[in-house]
Amino acid sequence: MSTFDLVLRNGSVVLDGAVIRADVGIRDGMIVELATGIGGTTDEERDCTAMHLLPGMIDAHVHFNEPGRTDWEGWATGSLALAAGGGTVAIDMPLNSDPPVLTATEVELKRAAAESSSIVDFALWGGLTPINREALSGLADAGVIGFKAFMSNSGIAEFPAADDATLLIGMEIAAARGLVVAVHAENDAITAELAARAVGAGKTSWADWVATRPVHAETEAIARAIRIADGTGCKLHIVHVSSVEGVAEVVAGRARGVDVTCETCPHYLTFTADDLPALGAHGKCAPPLRSEANRLGLWDALASGQIQTVGSDHSPAPPSMKSGGEPFAAWGGISGCQSSLPALLSEGYHHGRLDLPTVARASASTVAERFRLGPRGRIAPGHIADIAIVDLERTFTLRAEDLRYRHHHSAYVGRDFRGSVVATYAGGELIWHDGQSAVHRRGHMIRPT
Repeated sequence: MSTFDLVLRNGSVVLDGAVIRADVGIRDGMIVELATGIGGTTDEERDCTAMHLLPGMIDAHVHFNEPGRTDWEGWATGSLALAAGGGTVAIDMPLNSDPPVLTATEVELKRAAAESSSIVDFALWGGLTPINREALSGLADAGVIGFKAFMSNSGIAEFPAADDATLLIGMEIAAARGLVVAVHAENDAITAELAARAVGAGKTSWADWVATRPVHAETEAIARAIRIADGTGCKLHIVHVSSVEGVAEVVAGRARGVDVTCETCPHYLTFTADDLPALGAHGKCAPPLRSEANRLGLWDALASGQIQTVGSDHSPAPPSMKSGGEPFAAWGGISGCQSSLPALLSEGYHHGRLDLPTVARASASTVAERFRLGPRGRIAPGHIADIAIVDLERTFTLRAEDLRYRHHHSAYVGRDFRGSVVATYAGGELIWHDGQSAVHRRGHMIRPT
């Protein structure tokens, strides 16, 4: 007779290609059985009738900023916010911690900080910059899932942009180690020149700022990164693609046999440049929000698989860096990891743009596969029991006081959602339940398998 630590009963379980009614049996943090009417003995049961069970979101693009900038965000608040949004794994970017993650020593500093306070498991990106080329092999040895480079100004002086030679060297090492190189793809020369012209001419509205980061600055950088990846055999991931033209560059690269994937973010799927006067600095990001036609095109690309993954690019900052109405001076970054899965459900599923298996693939299973995270991202026997329980019909309006970030501001505040996370389980442990944190679990670092 089978024994379980937990059985989730009578839920609608979202698989890669279907939604089925089933029980989920969990033992020692793993899913061990998926069937109707699971028998045996269990320590705990939960009735999930009328609920949907999705794999916990794996957010491959967060900036939790610890150690060193916990006045912006930290692992305790960032991981709790992610759990509140149905997330179970965070992959943290290397630049906004202080020091940034450029050597193996800094991997250990961030690992220690995360393991002391994160309630979700995590993986770490290592930086790829002109000043740490000699440290890249050490970063790989320390367990990073890949190297992250900026092809434009990162906004952090200690994390300079990667020139083409740096990209070449980093991609060669990544290819030899089986790692992914992720790039922020914007042509810095173009955006810097256009920004200088606009400011010099006194053109400082939100429309003026968006015009300084045109689509062709994004597509040029994407195409260049793909060419270098093609020459090195590197696995390339283009983060936060904002334009349908950028997606087209990725599609063309894949058609030529380049191992390139791309991510978009929920804010590009939810907002447009026309929302910026109302959102103000809370909606500033780079690349910027674009047109309504582009927003709808991104949904089509996600539904068709031309966009492989969705990540929040959660990039918080203190209110002082988001205050005022001057578009060029405000810090760019949207606080969004708590709202990513609800946005995919509200704007995607309930508008008929995505089915639930596509939501699960883009937010979990494809992410786990791309970054070699082991048996995660699926609700299936033999996989880690990372599960979000969702009431698809529950509606809510996001309030600032609902946010679990260190600072309670976000572009999503005031927005209506349909689809609410009721509970989140990480490794079979309840970490979020209907508006409240649950067991304080300690997350562990995931190294690529």
